[in-house]
Amino acid sequence: MKINFKFLLVSLLLVFGVGANGAQDIRLFTIDNRSKGITPKTVEKAFSDAGFVISANNNMNKAFDAKFKTHTHDVLNLMTVHKIQSVEKLISNYPDMALFTPLSMSIFTRKGDHNISVSLMDITGVSKVTGIPIDNKDLVAYMKDVSNVLTEAFPDGKFETVNYAIKEAKGELVNRFSMALDVESDEIEDEIDSIQVELESGLKTSGFVIAGLNSLENDGYDHFDVYSICKVAVFFEVSKRHPEAGAFAPCSFYVYKKKGEMDMNFAYPSIYNWFSSVDIVETESRSVLTKAQKEMNAVVEEVTED
Repeated sequence: MKINFKFLLVSLLLVFGVGANGAQDIRLFTIDNRSKGITPKTVEKAFSDAGFVISANNNMNKAFDAKFKTHTHDVLNLMTVHKIQSVEKLISNYPDMALFTPLSMSIFTRKGDHNISVSLMDITGVSKVTGIPIDNKDLVAYMKDVSNVLTEAFPDGKFETVNYAIKEAKGELVNRFSMALDVESDEIEDEIDSIQVELESGLKTSGFVIAGLNSLENDGYDHFDVYSICKVAVFFEVSKRHPEAGAFAPCSFYVYKKKGEMDMNFAYPSIYNWFSSVDIVETESRSVLTKAQKEMNAVVEEVTED
């Protein structure tokens, strides 16, 4: 049978909401919520009922009110979800899938609006950052599962046509670090624990919040942890204009060691994803993001330096 690859590609793009205006890196699913019957908790339940693990579902308005005595949106939550079997299969060949494990989503209602929206990564955005081919069957199946949760649980909702100006990234999309473990084999686990204690301490001292920790299992790795990390002040500033940027927040920071190797690998998505994917052009947002990345890099460099 002859396969029409052009038709297949177009079909995939339509499934994942990529319209004629070009590929987008994030998606928005929006539901009329005049009845106020849909809340972040009902969105969470939809994913939980579909077999996803909910790592967190945090009310950011509550956090903003506590820290800044104000908030900009009627509803604003950051939720993180993943499906363990799907992710652990993907990391066999693509450890960078952990950069979106768990998947971050923002659930928001703009001030005075009657809609509630969920922002999340599109398959094109995940592929661009992780290097996983956009037609990889496991990635396609996983991202389709994510979409189906929303369309089946909320049949009156729809994926919006979004038209962010996708810009060329001015820096690397992923910040990477590594370090050699100079210990005997029976000391490796203790050394890894020590490294992560130092890392967590440094992050907290620098004002970062560790919003979650997921441990992944795969025969190819001795150790694979993924932290969900955010800085409340950063998202407070960015979300004023870009609540949809919650598709990148909190960011996933992975730490892994492959079997048979003596290197620890660390990585997290850079701020250039935010700049290039979500039309973040205002000085205030770019400034807090740039400062946070410098602080984050300084913490990791302190831990990984020889």
